[in-house]
Amino acid sequence: MGRFNQQVAIVTGAASGIGRATALRLASEGAALALVDHAEDGLEETASALPAETERLVVAMDISDEARIRSLVEDVVQRWGRVDVLCNNAGIAGSHPVITEQDRDEWQHLLNVNLIGTMLLIKHVASHMQSRGRGSIVNTASVAGIRSGAGGNAYSASKAGVISLTQTAACDLGGDNVRVNAVCPGLIETGMTQPIFDYARSREKEHKLGARCELRRYGNADEIAAAIAFLASDDASYITGQALPVDGGNTASLNMPGMKV
Repeated sequence: MGRFNQQVAIVTGAASGIGRATALRLASEGAALALVDHAEDGLEETASALPAETERLVVAMDISDEARIRSLVEDVVQRWGRVDVLCNNAGIAGSHPVITEQDRDEWQHLLNVNLIGTMLLIKHVASHMQSRGRGSIVNTASVAGIRSGAGGNAYSASKAGVISLTQTAACDLGGDNVRVNAVCPGLIETGMTQPIFDYARSREKEHKLGARCELRRYGNADEIAAAIAFLASDDASYITGQALPVDGGNTASLNMPGMKV
């Protein structure tokens, strides 16, 4: 398939996990890519895994730095003349203290990366999409932004913010045919979640990971990338302002302990 032939996509968090899988998926369908992450070595690994014919720009940067974001978007537009797709995947998880032990600095750091960085990228990309009368933005949120139990306080709040930002930005940009959607991954094996998987495997409990989902398993990054590619493509041309859980059915029920065997 060539759903992204002649299109240009910016993918943040592209050094690993869902970001890398998304970059590979979009490239396989014809997109030229700007790969963005703070991890330079990981970016180079992603770039080397792309099809040889894929045009690419590799940018190591902090996505909470507005000046760097402005420069990134200018470089992409100068090189290719447009931005068709923005995939906001960069994010960090943080720790899991109870509410009475929260650290303000950690909250600020998480919000700067997960939420404010996402907002800034939309801010600087959207005007170029508006001028062309088309574009698609897909934000990576989380089931943690829908209900508790899937992340710490700060992480969950940041992802709930991404979902709300997705809705408000969709309303701001819809009149110019710029769509904004989000995916909400469930338990996916990535660098961010690796400690969970390592812990389970060290105790021979890997089979329990994802057991409370309706599909009774955890997911993989390619499954999230497929959903992102769908929302970014013209196949989703009448979808905007939505937050799509890709979670094996985890958010489909109350999911209380003991409900599933």
